Amino acid sequence: MERRVLLAISLSFLVLFLYQALIVPPPPAGNETPGQGPSPSATGAPAAVAPGAAAAAAATPAATPEPSAAAPAVADASERVIAIETALVRAEFSNRGAHILRWVLKRFRNERGEPLDLIPAGVPAPRVLPFALSTESAEETAALNAGLYRVSVRQQEPVSVARHTTVDATGQAVTLVFEFETAEGLRVEKTFGIEPTSYVVTFTARVTRAGQPVNPRVDWGPGLGDEIARMAPGGFLSPSYSYPAQAIYSQAGDVTRVTPASLVPGQSVPGPFRWVGIDDHYFISAFIEPTVPATVEYTPIVVPPAAPGDPPGRYVAYAARFAAPPENVRVYFGPKEFDSLRGIDPDFTKAIHFGIFAWLAAPLLDALKWVHGFVGNWGWAIIVLTVLINIPLLPLRHKSVVSMRRMQELQPQMKAIQDRYKKYKITDPERQKMNQEVMELYRAKGVNPASGCLPMLLTLPFLFAFYSMLSQAIEIRGADFGGWITDLSEHDPLYITPILMGLTMFWQQRITPSTADPTQQKVMMIMPFMFTFMFLWAPSGLVIYWFVSNLFAIGQQYFTNFWLGTPVPVKKS
Repeated sequence: MERRVLLAISLSFLVLFLYQALIVPPPPAGNETPGQGPSPSATGAPAAVAPGAAAAAAATPAATPEPSAAAPAVADASERVIAIETALVRAEFSNRGAHILRWVLKRFRNERGEPLDLIPAGVPAPRVLPFALSTESAEETAALNAGLYRVSVRQQEPVSVARHTTVDATGQAVTLVFEFETAEGLRVEKTFGIEPTSYVVTFTARVTRAGQPVNPRVDWGPGLGDEIARMAPGGFLSPSYSYPAQAIYSQAGDVTRVTPASLVPGQSVPGPFRWVGIDDHYFISAFIEPTVPATVEYTPIVVPPAAPGDPPGRYVAYAARFAAPPENVRVYFGPKEFDSLRGIDPDFTKAIHFGIFAWLAAPLLDALKWVHGFVGNWGWAIIVLTVLINIPLLPLRHKSVVSMRRMQELQPQMKAIQDRYKKYKITDPERQKMNQEVMELYRAKGVNPASGCLPMLLTLPFLFAFYSMLSQAIEIRGADFGGWITDLSEHDPLYITPILMGLTMFWQQRITPSTADPTQQKVMMIMPFMFTFMFLWAPSGLVIYWFVSNLFAIGQQYFTNFWLGTPVPVKKS
């Protein structure tokens, strides 16, 4: 029984490892290959961005012909940048095309330690910026995205707009209104609502042609712009525990994720959606509960390496066409923080990929944040919570160890029964008598063979849920534990904690009672080495959790051995 349980546990974690190594989106291939994007469409649909001259042919709204040379009826005289400072974000809007130029998260840093901008930099021109508009006409699309809009800022007090204007929105909401009209009668008004303590933008677009309403498509362009987009894909020898940008949407309570390698350029997904957009391991851009159904198009994008020898950038662009012109559409553009997502819509928390143990991982995350409120360090919070989780599991583990000890004491008698029947084949009816004798031995000694594995199996959901929670929680991204571990979401740069984890696992296995024969026990000693190899590239916060769990189990094993005394095997009858 113990051998089957250990094999099951080994296979379970082997599946986790293979999932990280093989199923996490591979390097862009096929439809993502640079220079092989589709030709521009008449509607200005986003397409794969390629290096060099091929990039200039990529289909983006900005790539369409220049607007008419006729003087616009409503426009601004010069290009302006309007910066909005909220408690969470610094957003920069340009009146050229009424786009977002930068969306800088104040509480999150990039790999250089600077505030993180979620709008990708280094994307070759022409490129699509968030909230670009497009219609069936290439000329209209160019006018919508290249015109100089007249801009006004609405707060409790009027705000004058200079060439570079910074608006304080840390205490009150701000509404930006961009207006533009061509001499041919194409008129557009784009409105952005920004809240002081939210990552949500409320967006409205009103477009008319000669007084008749037009329903434009809303293009987002490539995203998201964090460092994951520029990370080299992991392989078998160095698996990646983070996944890059992908398509994600919620329909009828089910969340669908589509990796870039599985996307066809311009792939269309019909609504209605609970929410729809793109995400990567830690961040997301999504339309939230559109009031009218929408159809969304996705396109994988590859951009050239930032420097020689660097991997290319891997992004996904998306665009939404609503059944009616977008009116007060909410767009979330920020981190996958559980509380932030839950405050918008409980279903939105499914964007965090906790897997089948989400029902337990979410409460564990709440508990981790609660502990962090007291200790003030995410690494120590992981250690304290690991101990707190293991304390209620003590009785189950104790019962499992006691049962294993009793099974171990019966091994001589079990071996004698097996030796008497080993000359019979498995299909021989006489072999069935062996099972009957074994069960009679269990009854006589008051041993339940399932009592050793069932308590241990009950602890597995906590183990897997903790694994899922720590591998996805943005709270530990960039968190400094101290010493050589400066980011709990990255692997240990010195590989000290994985080696310590492997040693404690080896130690734990040596002192744990076993009913397997000596050969099988030697084979099972491979497990610590296998797990050590698997966890070399795992997030250091996850390795710390595993290491502390091993130490706790070792201490419990020594206590149980002291409580029960030295095992006395039953003599062979």
